[in-house]
Amino acid sequence: MRLAALKFFALLFLLPGLAGLIISAIISTHYLDAMPRLPVPEQYRIVPRSIHGITIYQTPKENRNLNVIEYISVGIFVTGFVIGVIYLEKWGSLQSRAGEEESDLAENHS
Repeated sequence: MRLAALKFFALLFLLPGLAGLIISAIISTHYLDAMPRLPVPEQYRIVPRSIHGITIYQTPKENRNLNVIEYISVGIFVTGFVIGVIYLEKWGSLQSRAGEEESDLAENHS
């Protein structure tokens, strides 16, 4: 029962975290195409961001929003990854015990 819960929560965090990372990559690619390469103070596009080695300029709000999406997505993904590792560790130890019990039974029947 606990293994099923670990598996559920690992997927519950991994999948949205991955989706968030994909969304932030899509936004970054859009910014690369749409944002100016030089500062535009009249539009408050003064915050530089390097995307694939190209510097674009965005507003502080755009910068903050993209940073929030990236950081939260990474945090959620890492949480799911850690839960997944715990799940795999517990699952592996159960498989190991089951294999030992089978070998003990086979030796006793011989």
